[in-house]
Amino acid sequence: MNLTDNLLGEMWYWVAWGAWLPLFARSIWLAPWRRLADSEQSNVWFGMVVVLILLWSLKAGVKPGLSLHLLGANLFTLVFGPHLAFVGLCLVLFGITLNGAAGYFSYATNAILLAGVGVFLSHQLFRLLSGALPKHFFVYIFVNGFLGAALAMVGVGIVSTIVLALAGAYAWDYLIEEYFPYYFLLAFSEAWLSGMVVTLLVVYRPQWVGTFDDNSYLSGK
Repeated sequence: MNLTDNLLGEMWYWVAWGAWLPLFARSIWLAPWRRLADSEQSNVWFGMVVVLILLWSLKAGVKPGLSLHLLGANLFTLVFGPHLAFVGLCLVLFGITLNGAAGYFSYATNAILLAGVGVFLSHQLFRLLSGALPKHFFVYIFVNGFLGAALAMVGVGIVSTIVLALAGAYAWDYLIEEYFPYYFLLAFSEAWLSGMVVTLLVVYRPQWVGTFDDNSYLSGK
């Protein structure tokens, strides 16, 4: 969902700016920037930003603000943690905004709905599922990689639908019947994207995945 500058009421955009600025500043402050001092890690981070700019540019939609595209929030969060993921996804959104795919005034609203909600849900699901389930390689792949991505995408869809309805942009009935159901299709695609990439990374480049530890998920299993 890429909101335009005139879809929601002006108050919604100003409130979003007031919420996004401290969140972004907090992530800038708390992000483990030392990790990106390693050239290999920084290349992966910037590479993910560029790839996701291209991925977010591939969208479908027939009405303003109702465009749909893959997210990559769960993958970014598993690899780099919540703060670097949030900053990275905000850069992704900045890139597609420059390309004219989203409004400038609505940037903060888009950032909260896509980057903020996506990263928050991905991180919380990882913490919850990792604490509740055994630390096993296949649990990490199928639960954190696949299921976590799908649930995060559906969560973004729920929050986005509620915001659009409460703001009066579209009627509840229309959103529930013609918009929200597509998030389940996106969730399936998002799960495959995240799961397959995470699988390749933990097999061939486990040092790139910040939430994966060989000693916890492989030793003695």
